[in-house]
Amino acid sequence: MSVLRKVVFLTGTRADFGKLKALMLKLESDPEIEVHVFVTGMHMLAKYGFTADEVRKSGFQNIYKFINQNTSDSMDHILAKTVSGLADYVKEVKPDLMVIHGDRVETLAGAIVGVLNNILVAHIEGGEVSGTVDELIRHSASKLSHFHFVAHEEAKKRLMQLGEAESSVHIIGSPDIDIMNSSDLPSIDQVKKYYEIPFNEYAILLYHPVTTELNLIEQEVKNIVDHIILSNLNYIVIYPNNDTGSSIIFDEYNRLYGNKKIKIFPSMRFEYFLSTLKNASFILGNSSAGIREAPHFGVPAINVGTRQYNRVISDMVLNCMADNDGIAQAIAKVNRMEKVSIENFGTGDSVNKFYSILKNNNFWKTSPQKHFVDQGI
Repeated sequence: MSVLRKVVFLTGTRADFGKLKALMLKLESDPEIEVHVFVTGMHMLAKYGFTADEVRKSGFQNIYKFINQNTSDSMDHILAKTVSGLADYVKEVKPDLMVIHGDRVETLAGAIVGVLNNILVAHIEGGEVSGTVDELIRHSASKLSHFHFVAHEEAKKRLMQLGEAESSVHIIGSPDIDIMNSSDLPSIDQVKKYYEIPFNEYAILLYHPVTTELNLIEQEVKNIVDHIILSNLNYIVIYPNNDTGSSIIFDEYNRLYGNKKIKIFPSMRFEYFLSTLKNASFILGNSSAGIREAPHFGVPAINVGTRQYNRVISDMVLNCMADNDGIAQAIAKVNRMEKVSIENFGTGDSVNKFYSILKNNNFWKTSPQKHFVDQGI
């Protein structure tokens, strides 16, 4: 008789749910696996569109919603609240595996609660580098995790430098590539109708606070908004995440409301965002979407500032500082670029690779006790 495995997926943002969703649906279809979804973070904030509804509409049977913050909470308070709520939750559910993604404070909370309760922890897309506190959170979560499902060989090497066993690191690519390659993405006409977007041609602005450079945010986002207004181009603007410093960005974005060349959204459904990105002239800002998803679609990206410092860079990404001249020069360059699709993060078979690893009985025999693997130093 087979053993029923309980797997908890933790999701705190529209972005990580978009990447985890395909993995979750695959496991949900297996009668030997019971999927539970702990929904928290930005999902639970009305300001960001209460995207917990999108998780519910996906049809998962076991969903638990937890408010871990208000809009004025700092990141350390959010971490503490998430640890407390998640700890109570896992004591009731008693999962065999906790699946976390990326570099949010909720990710770190999931790793902490998992390891302190002898629950195996699987980290999706660890081993990446960037230019803000996200990198520190990501590496910390990796050190607390038992399994690593990474996007590429470089990420695997970094995790081994952190003392992780090679046998625990699995290269599956980025799960969102499976969705990006899918024929089920909504058409751009569907997206425009749903979100009432009047533009045929447009660019996307997606700019997040750099928490280690709070003193620079106000001037940088002012320069970006100034340029957007003066450019007279059509823009789709999506809210930043809720990290410390986001209120400064919102204050500047107030200048964009009422501008007929600009549509502003708290969030977009992940699949709808992908179609919007696929058909954009370019994306401007400092989101990982400009580093990862945009090049896969062959869409030029203008990466502003240091937030994605040292991230995998392609020929479709132009780096610039957040000043009017730098942004203007970058836009002039991307308008002359030929769109070429670049595959750095997998070929679209992440879901099946992930599933096959979890279906191996040896996976579940892994001890919760980890050991540092010295790389011959």
